[in-house]
Amino acid sequence: MEPDIITAGLDGSPESLAAAHWAADEADRRGAVLRLLHAWILLAPETPGTPPDRDRNAHARQIVLGAGEAVRERHPNLQLVEELVASEAEPALLRAAEDSRMVVLGSRALGTWESFLLGDVSLDVVSRAEGPVVLVRDGRRAAAPEAGAAGPPQRIVVGMSLNAPCDRLLDFAFDAAARRRLPLQAVHGRPLPVNAYAPWGADPDAAAEVTAEATGALHEALRPWCARFPDVEVELTVLPESPTRALVQSVPGAALLAVGRRRHRPFLAPRVGPVAHAAIHHATCPVAVVAHD
Repeated sequence: MEPDIITAGLDGSPESLAAAHWAADEADRRGAVLRLLHAWILLAPETPGTPPDRDRNAHARQIVLGAGEAVRERHPNLQLVEELVASEAEPALLRAAEDSRMVVLGSRALGTWESFLLGDVSLDVVSRAEGPVVLVRDGRRAAAPEAGAAGPPQRIVVGMSLNAPCDRLLDFAFDAAARRRLPLQAVHGRPLPVNAYAPWGADPDAAAEVTAEATGALHEALRPWCARFPDVEVELTVLPESPTRALVQSVPGAALLAVGRRRHRPFLAPRVGPVAHAAIHHATCPVAVVAHD
């Protein structure tokens, strides 16, 4: 059986190098092949004997070679494929996604809690790739925790909808938790009905009833996966909030956040749903967007 391929898209930025390192760790964990891919539409044909100072591909080639050298320092035995292709980035990444276990891209942010500045290429790949797409920030931009501060425990977080099955998302999240030997936190937001509110705030009894009902439904949805992955410790988090607010409140400290994306969305609807959009723009940990039916 051929090993899986994990593709990291490179553009020469610190964020794409962080994505390459994350992808290398994941490939090592899975025994997969890491493909480092850089697409440059102006790539010139190779001419033997071209002096280095006249090589029009030198910068593009250095992006791939530099990332490869950095990855090999940490993973000297990792099987590595370096690809430099003459193409626009989006189609090159979508083609690579067809035979990849996942595609890993860098995402830019100005500060720890500021939104991702997600470019059109990344958004198009996230919204069109059939397999998981993981967005990784440059770790050097994250603010250091305060001395002596105890943060939330490391875990995998998965944002759950109970409107329809999401098997591919759950398979990805449970597998990620099992491979890392981390607990899995399943988060579901269930807004309160309008009649649960009063001028002085939400009715606590109504909130408790809605939360209990959603917790039972979430438990049932996860039951087959808990049986399939018995070694994964699972925590259920149900909040009387919108799904986006519940997820943003729950994700700090996570090692990885997994959210779903419906393959078939209504005509003229946004390319990704509101939960995935919130995760992409507000989570500071790596975010995996998993397409499912």
